[in-house]
Amino acid sequence: MIKETAKQIEERFGKMDIKIPINEIESRLEKLVNEFKVPAEEAHRSVVNYFLKEYNIPRGDFYTQDGEASTIKVNEITTDGKWVNLTAKVAQLWDNTHESIDQVGLIGDETGTIKFIKWARAELPGLVEGKSYMFKNVVTSSYQGRFEITMNRTSHIEEIQEDIEIGTVDVEFEGAMVDIQAGSGLIKRCTECNRALIKGVCGEHGKVEGTYDLRIKAVIDDGLIVQDALVNREVTEQLTGITLDEAKQMATQELNQEVVLEKMTEKLLGKYYLINGPRLDRYILVETVSPLPPMEAGKVDALLAELEV
Repeated sequence: MIKETAKQIEERFGKMDIKIPINEIESRLEKLVNEFKVPAEEAHRSVVNYFLKEYNIPRGDFYTQDGEASTIKVNEITTDGKWVNLTAKVAQLWDNTHESIDQVGLIGDETGTIKFIKWARAELPGLVEGKSYMFKNVVTSSYQGRFEITMNRTSHIEEIQEDIEIGTVDVEFEGAMVDIQAGSGLIKRCTECNRALIKGVCGEHGKVEGTYDLRIKAVIDDGLIVQDALVNREVTEQLTGITLDEAKQMATQELNQEVVLEKMTEKLLGKYYLINGPRLDRYILVETVSPLPPMEAGKVDALLAELEV
């Protein structure tokens, strides 16, 4: 396995007229895999990155497409540094403040979802939540044990009319709401792409008027696991008792949108809830939420007590 991987690395650098002794490649792979017990794929990536830095080769140049990209499903992405084609729907666009990144979020097909990063320098068309696209020549990568795809200048995006069904798994989670993150409460969304505005600016369409919306970006802690959750307007209204119209009135009276977030935090923080909804990457998209009675909420403390015995 190590000799085969070393040969692949040697040949790929050789195509760039970089001659690396194969015994040096094998030595680094063996040390990572056998001595430090690094998984084979991670060792492959680490050795490649070492030589990219050693020879001052841009990562994008090394991962130039070699032959036709294969068309695959999301759940078939299991290798770093591969060029692939995907047909998928934009499940979610995330708030982004990095100048080098144009858009970031989740795309998915019937087999699941995956994070994507679209680099600003790629100058690719903007993506819209809920629309489906053919993504050609995108590159797979991994970060902190999770696969993702990146879109660069050689990638191609084409909108399609097919409404792709995104495969998800509904989960339940119960615990205390320990944080309500920035970007919650009364927000504005871009009327073109639906992404949340940051200080009145859409990352795709610039300064826009936007439309008001309510949401909660919550962190739920069951004592063992911390879970991020996204709560949409409808569920937020049910949970807080604050409607969108009331939230706008509160903000107008106080001349400050943050008053809505403060009110929600006062109502919700520290209380126990049972949430249910599909899991998309690190988030649960909350479809139902129920306050837990004291007895149910106490289950977490009881479990922790047992573990300490």
